[in-house]
Formats: sequence, C-alpha cells, structure tokens
Amino acid sequence: MDNVLNKESVAVDVNENQEPMATVMIGDSRITLLGTAHVSRTSAEKVKELIETGDYDAVAVELCPSRYNSIVNPDALAKMDLFQVVRDGKASMVAASLALGAFQQKAAEQIGIQPGAEMREAIDRAKTAKLPVLLIDREVGTTLKRIYRNVPWWRRMNLITGLIASVVSSEKVSEEEIEKLKEGDILESTFAQFAEEEKDLFQPLIGERDEYMVARLQQEVAKHPHENILVVIGAGHLAGMVKRFDAVVANDDHLARTQQAPVERELSHRADETIARLDTVPAGANWFKYFPWLIVGLVFLGFGIGFSRSPEIGWQLVMDWVLINGGLAALGALIATAHPLTVIGAFLAAPLTSLNPTIGAGMVTAAIEVYLRRPKVGDFGKLRTDTTSIKGWWRNRVTRVLLVFMFCTIGSAIGTYVAGFRIFGRLAG
Repeated sequence: MDNVLNKESVAVDVNENQEPMATVMIGDSRITLLGTAHVSRTSAEKVKELIETGDYDAVAVELCPSRYNSIVNPDALAKMDLFQVVRDGKASMVAASLALGAFQQKAAEQIGIQPGAEMREAIDRAKTAKLPVLLIDREVGTTLKRIYRNVPWWRRMNLITGLIASVVSSEKVSEEEIEKLKEGDILESTFAQFAEEEKDLFQPLIGERDEYMVARLQQEVAKHPHENILVVIGAGHLAGMVKRFDAVVANDDHLARTQQAPVERELSHRADETIARLDTVPAGANWFKYFPWLIVGLVFLGFGIGFSRSPEIGWQLVMDWVLINGGLAALGALIATAHPLTVIGAFLAAPLTSLNPTIGAGMVTAAIEVYLRRPKVGDFGKLRTDTTSIKGWWRNRVTRVLLVFMFCTIGSAIGTYVAGFRIFGRLAG
C-alpha cells in the first residue's frame, strides 16, 4: 500500500435518522468515525446497531481513563480520599469536574436519558461482543489545566466562577444549550457562555483533543493493527478529526517521497511526540511563582519598619494583619457553611499560612472540615444529583469541603492584599 493513511469517504449528510459518520484508513485498518450527541437516545441506539453488526473488531471511545472509570465503576467516587485531594492541590480541579458533570446531568434529565449514554452503550456492547475498548481522549484534568493556562491570568477567576455559576443555576438548561450539546462536545457546550473568549478556549478544548485522538488512534493501530475500528466521538469533533487525518495523509505522501526509512515507523514516532506534547501542562510565568514570596517579604518589611518606630505601631500592624486576613478567611468558611470549629481554624490559620506560600488556608480548613464532618457513603452517592443545584453543593458534605477550600483560599488571598495595603497605609500616614 503506497499510503499508510487514506481518507476513503466522508458522509456529511445528517438528519433525524442518521448520525454523522466518516471513514478513513490507517494502513490496513479501517477507522469508522461516528459523531454522536452525549445526551441523545438516537446516538446510543446507533452505537448499539453498529456494534451488533459484527463488522468491528475494536471500539474506540472519546473517554480518558478517569472518565471511563467513572462509567464502569460509578462507586469509585465513594473511595475518593478527600484528604489526598486537598493535600495534592486538586480540590479546585475536582470541583470543576463535578461542575461539568452537573451541566450534562441537568441537560440529560430534561430529555430523559442518562448522560453519556452512547459511551455507556459502546462500552457495554463492546464487552458483550468481547471487543477491546480503546480510550483515545486526553485526561479531562489535563484539558482543564491547559484551558486555564491558555486564558490570560486576569480572566481566569471569571472563567472559574462563571463555570460554577452556570452549572449550579436553578434555571433549566435552555433548548439552545441542549441543541448545542447535540451538535458538539460537552466541554465546549459548558464553556459556550464565554463567547468572547472563544479563541483562548477553542484550541485546548477542541482543537488539541482532535489532534490528540487522531494520534491515539495511530498509536493503537501501530500496536494492534485491528481491521475495523468503530470510533465513538462527540459530533463536534468529527470535522476536526477528519482534517487532522487529511494532514497525516499529506505528511505520509511527503515522507514517502523524501526518505527511505519506513513511513509507518516515522508516523508512529510523530504520534508519540504529539501525545507527549499535548499531555504537557504549560508552566506558568516564572515571575508569578515568586510573586507570593515578594508579598511575604513586603509584609515582613512592613512589620520591621513598624517595630523600628515603636512596639505599639509594630503590634498594631500585626493586629491588622491577623484581623483582616483571618477575618476574611473565616468569612469564606462561613459562606461555605463550614463547621464552627473550621471557621475558628480559618481565622487562626490564614494569618500564618499567608506568610508561607507553600501551604494555603484552604488546605488547612478543608482538612479540618473533613475531620469534623467526614463525608458519608451517601454523600458520594448523591454527588451526581446534588451538584446540579446550588443547595446541593452546600448540603452535600463532599462538595461543601470543596467550597470550604475555595472560599477560604479566596478570602485569605483577598485578606493578604487588603492587609498589606493597610499596613503600608499606616506607615505612610
């Protein structure tokens, strides 16, 4: 075969009875791309119909290992170690993931189908037919981190708060949002409200994942040359993946003309490089790493100047720091309806943790809250439904720990700057 990959046909006609599909070839492996809607009963039925034909010897799904595990092992959340989540600095990421799931859950409930039904169907039917299930999507945590890094730092808080506010809203998901879900990708739909930030979001959210999934399919074919693979993806990825396959065709032709080395080996190597590149989370700006230490240095400088003038001024500055920083962190704990002892812990911890950037007030208070109000098995079991409402986030002990972490962290951060300005305002007065 001259070309390792050839685009054989693309079906773009879509109606009520037909899901968008495309077919490409990687070597001797036929790749059938099925564009689905993540909250569509029709999509789930189409997946079942195709697998039951017996034409496929492998099924690939738009899932990463963690999302796959949440489907095949729904009780896994009950085993989540909140202490470990908080200690590893993953509380915000877990909260964002729950918020994304809540948006999909709300939309799915409105039309009477389980979220991700077509993925569940693909997994179940593949297992019944004893077909391997290939996970081709990038880890959702990596995608969220790359989105975060791609958005300018001054817009990140707006992105995070807007995401959470949109998915815990008591309003029903609009018909337009449901239609958007049917047209594309769950992550894309959730972030649709940030239209003005589309350029910042599209590449890590959709474009990179198109490229990633094509590279993953190349990897799988290189390892296990299945004859016919059914690929179940969100409809919003279909066109982008076909374009990526076209680019591979062009690279294949170029390699065949310009080098003697086996084309298959070179393309497999390039796929590995693509995966490694897209799995890397870009480092933040170097100056930002040192900024917290600069603030701490300035605060200690202010204390030093105050005590050099008089002990009374010095202690007044210390008192300002404790009351403002601790007070705002405690206010964050109160907003999250934390345990009274957690609120006291926030007040006492924040002034100290703000002087040590390696540990945050949110980390300490979340640990206290987990100890005092250890989540029950029922709390984990209700996560999917509780996260779809504002009351649910505050009622569920798991999500309340995450709220304690976030609100105390925000309160302490604001307190650091307010107290810092207060200190130098007194010195300048």
